[in-house]
Amino acid sequence: KQLDGIWHTAIVAYGDEFFFGGEGISSCSPGGTMLGPPDTVVELGETEVSEEIFMDYLSSLGESSYRGDRYRLFEHNCNTFTNEVAQFLTGRSIPSYITDLPSEVLST
Repeated sequence: KQLDGIWHTAIVAYGDEFFFGGEGISSCSPGGTMLGPPDTVVELGETEVSEEIFMDYLSSLGESSYRGDRYRLFEHNCNTFTNEVAQFLTGRSIPSYITDLPSEVLST
């Protein structure tokens, strides 16, 4: 099976882009990661979560399940993080063609 890409994801909220990698949770200006501007942006909707609650949530994740040493390319990566945070903020998941990619790669 041909794969169209290995997707990096992040989430933009409150004017910053948040992502997870080997250094843990990081942030930058939207489109400002070392990978450059995104090829595709998926709108997930609005949030009713306040910025203060969101930042507390990220801090908690960064001290537990999303520390840098917990990063695993196929099992616990930027897409896992983005999906979890998207659900927290909006109740919606990121597209399954992204979340299903690791299992597709491992099954080839």
